[in-house]
Amino acid sequence: MNRLFKTIISLVVLMLVDAATAHQAGLRQLTIAGTSDSPPIVVALYYPTVAPAQAVSMGPFVAHAAIQGPPDATVKGLIILSHGTGGSELAHSSLAEALARDGYLVAALRHPGDNWQDRSLLKDPGGAFFSERPRQVTRVIDALLNDPQWRDRIARDASGPRIGAVGHSAGGYTVLALAGGEPDPSRIASHCYAEAQEDLIFCGMGTRERAPGTAVPSQPHPRLADARVRAVVALAPLGVVFTARSLGDIRIPVAIYEAEDDRFLVPRYHSEWVGRNVPEVQMHRVPNAWHFAFVDPPTRSIASENGDVGADPPGFDRRAFLEQLAQEIPAFFDRFFP
Repeated sequence: MNRLFKTIISLVVLMLVDAATAHQAGLRQLTIAGTSDSPPIVVALYYPTVAPAQAVSMGPFVAHAAIQGPPDATVKGLIILSHGTGGSELAHSSLAEALARDGYLVAALRHPGDNWQDRSLLKDPGGAFFSERPRQVTRVIDALLNDPQWRDRIARDASGPRIGAVGHSAGGYTVLALAGGEPDPSRIASHCYAEAQEDLIFCGMGTRERAPGTAVPSQPHPRLADARVRAVVALAPLGVVFTARSLGDIRIPVAIYEAEDDRFLVPRYHSEWVGRNVPEVQMHRVPNAWHFAFVDPPTRSIASENGDVGADPPGFDRRAFLEQLAQEIPAFFDRFFP
């Protein structure tokens, strides 16, 4: 009996130690300094920590994280998180937290010129929207790999630092460009000339503000790929802008999630265009989902070109879906960064 009692006590102690050392998500803000031709970039950093997480209101979103908690000594890799047009670095906090709990450092940037406060990139007549978004991500990667606080924590292997990227909507475009997709904005003009009524919201954006591709050079943009990015997940991506040839040349792992009833970026022109052309892509169709299914439920109404960001079709359980996503996406990266 005495031996059994000691065994039970030992197991309880081990369980308490495991609970105390379990990963939670830490959260802190980093601002990457601007240059003469590049504005500063605000980044929300999520990372594994043993500090207890708390629910914290961040504007219309709620984070569940340990603010300024001490980071673990090492992380599995760096994951960049790119929001959609007019979005926020906090809009996908539940996914970022799940990746952090799984052991990753997640850098969710607020894209200068394309966020909830500033959409000036969309009005640029030269199509800077397409080049600047991926370049902003590259600046974030450069900064973190040179930051003494983080550079030695990021796991490396024979191929270098382990870096992946996740993006939603225009963020999906961004991560696919980093993977090697080459944008040709003239494709948008021809697409909307032929399919404006079928891809109504996307093509109609040009009547409210200068949509990407409405006044751009006829030649494709130069390659914006970042060879350090080794796996990407694109959620309901803007895809019609990519050339088929460049998508066919992508050689890193790619997963695409399409919202079945997406009215903002109709899947057959965007997600499925990418899926048909990227070799060995992993396609996931989310039934009965609208475009913003991948965004955390906001605590108040947020207007968009496609209505309230927090709205879902009848019968769709966004919170349950986000819990599923919070398991699948860390598992995707874990396959390539074991």
